[in-house]
Amino acid sequence: MPKTLSETPWREVLEAGRGEELITTARQGAKRARHTAIPDDLHPALVEALSASGVDRLYSHQTATLRAAREGHTIITTGTASGKSLAFNLPVLDTLAHDPRARAIYLYPTKALAQDQARKLAQLRAPFLRQAIYDGDTPREERRAIRARSNLILTNPDMLHVGVLPNHRAWGDVFANLAWIVVDEAHVYRGVFGSHVGNVLRRLRRIANAYGTEPRFLLTSATIANPAELAEDLTGHEFTLIDEDGAPHAEQQIAIWNPPLTDERTGARASALSEAAMLLAGLVEQEVRTICFLKSRRGVELIQRFTQLRLEQAGRADLGERIAPYRAGYTPAQRRELERRLSEGELLAVVATDALELGIDIGELDAAICVTFPGTVASLRQMWGRAGRRKRGLALYVAGDDALDQYFCRHPEQFLDRPVEAAILDYESEEIHRAHLVAAAYELPLSGEDAGTLGPRWQGYADHLVQEGKLREKGGSYMVRGDGFPAGAVSLRSSSTESFAVVDSTSGELIGTVEAARAPGTVHPGAIYLHLGRPFEVEELDLVNRRAVVRPFDGDWYTQPKKETDTFIERVREHRVAMGIDLFFGVVSVTEEVIAFQRKRISDHEAVDLQALDLPPQTFVTQALWYELPDGVLAGEDLPIDRLLGALHAAEHTQIAVLPLIAMCDRWDIGGLSTNYHPQTGKPTIFIYDGHPGGVGITRAGYAGFETLVADAERLIAECPCSKGCPSCIQSPKCGNLNEPLSKAGALAMLGRMLSLG
Repeated sequence: MPKTLSETPWREVLEAGRGEELITTARQGAKRARHTAIPDDLHPALVEALSASGVDRLYSHQTATLRAAREGHTIITTGTASGKSLAFNLPVLDTLAHDPRARAIYLYPTKALAQDQARKLAQLRAPFLRQAIYDGDTPREERRAIRARSNLILTNPDMLHVGVLPNHRAWGDVFANLAWIVVDEAHVYRGVFGSHVGNVLRRLRRIANAYGTEPRFLLTSATIANPAELAEDLTGHEFTLIDEDGAPHAEQQIAIWNPPLTDERTGARASALSEAAMLLAGLVEQEVRTICFLKSRRGVELIQRFTQLRLEQAGRADLGERIAPYRAGYTPAQRRELERRLSEGELLAVVATDALELGIDIGELDAAICVTFPGTVASLRQMWGRAGRRKRGLALYVAGDDALDQYFCRHPEQFLDRPVEAAILDYESEEIHRAHLVAAAYELPLSGEDAGTLGPRWQGYADHLVQEGKLREKGGSYMVRGDGFPAGAVSLRSSSTESFAVVDSTSGELIGTVEAARAPGTVHPGAIYLHLGRPFEVEELDLVNRRAVVRPFDGDWYTQPKKETDTFIERVREHRVAMGIDLFFGVVSVTEEVIAFQRKRISDHEAVDLQALDLPPQTFVTQALWYELPDGVLAGEDLPIDRLLGALHAAEHTQIAVLPLIAMCDRWDIGGLSTNYHPQTGKPTIFIYDGHPGGVGITRAGYAGFETLVADAERLIAECPCSKGCPSCIQSPKCGNLNEPLSKAGALAMLGRMLSLG
């Protein structure tokens, strides 16, 4: 694609990459608004409030959402800054204006989003509206008044799960008059988190039904491949989709930047962080208001520091003071102050984690930089959408050396045109669903009437829970056994109810939890554990008390566990013949034993040492796809027996690397095993499994799109310029065998034959 650069304040910055760094540029054209009149049947008090806030007409999708929401459950998915908030507010506020008793609940994935929406609602000054935030920061002395008085309550799934539903009797008036449930940023609810939230929303429906109401759902989402399906999976209802965007959009220039090669033999490239700092410094010098996104909290701090140093060297230290980091770990007051300074123009740039990916209003920005691929095309477009909202903007992607980053740099046209991914969740994932059934039984006894909300498998799972002593059954009703508080034992971010606490030894603070099955590989003694991007070193793993003790870490290495892994096929759910092989999807037991860990330098990923560990094996049950490789695929001179295991291993790595292109997931959510002989299949076999106990549907998506998975993996390997394999193709940062053995040539031969048979 041509590197055409328009006359813009950032042209000079991008010109520096006219060599190999600037891979391509493209433009997305401006789009004009489609307006409609404010409907005549809106309540006069709402119309007056809209007018006072400057709203005298609507975008077409806002009107369409109002009409659809009046008829049934609705999800709206339009671009960033398209006015989705007003779209869902209109039907809700109209109901509240007409009915003084009506209540509404708004759910947000972050406290910051709830705060932002509360500010916008307050600015309406609608006399009928009594909004309030109800979350973990709400003072206890205010909570009773909120339940009694507020008609629009902003909260989050976690508070709903542990604070509202188990105490529904205190919320009786709210549930008896609950008319609307709004779920904003619904695309966030995928994988393990989404599977939990799907259960929480079903429990919410069940309690509302018990109080005689059937609230209407309104969901919003960024652009994803399956918005209506996601909405239905989350709530159990059928939805109308509104996806025609009537808002105006400014022209946007897109640029892809690949750090230059520093070693052709190994494929090593210059640091993405330093390249991003160079670009950010150049934009700030041109006074281009910029947001720079990066996953790692530590990386955010480094980019900000590197940028300030560059500006100091250029004699513009004054501009360096107008750059700030934004990440988790700051107090709410600190974050609000940063948002204010950015919105009001005091700051020229902010370097942020994905905490600012979501729709917080931070004013007009000119440029958005995304450093390394954020995991999904949908997230990337969300980030890019923060820039050029009202005038021409720059959307810049700085690639890392990861396999997907380099794959996209070799295929920029596919990258720019690639459809967004599907959001995957499975609310009936066994471990997750069973835990929520116990929580639901605590709220109200389970009975035959619950199939409509809790799903068709509830009774089978409930009978198993009776056998385990967690429920008791009497006359067709199922109640909790014992005096515990079941919801308190269920983390919405973990698929397992059994977890290890992670405690900072310097402060005594609980900083997180790790699923029991993943603890030996994540928080073993000596491990470098990342919490919200901040590194800690594990001092002790207490297996009896289920606790990992950590301390802040400032060294120059990271760790990688060495594991021995076995799989056992529990049951086959689906089978088909594809590309000359037998392909299966089903349930497997995975046994992992961490036997050692390797320390590697951050700068060049070179191994420092290998240290032995003595830890017990861990077993968990999950979903998997697997395929058996017949002699016809593996025979030939290009796949000798001594290269076979390396070929299988490399193919497994690359298929795991490209699976996120099919399902909205992260490589770290997926595990794999390749073997030249599996005792149950009797053949060379490759397993790819969900890395969370119970599974959440990731590998089901891989099973359905297996042909694409193989084609993408083969292409990724074939086009990498390295000779024997590198981090940009067959090596994996999470390999339990420390990337041994691997055969690039063998994997290419094997995948090529599968494609020829497909």
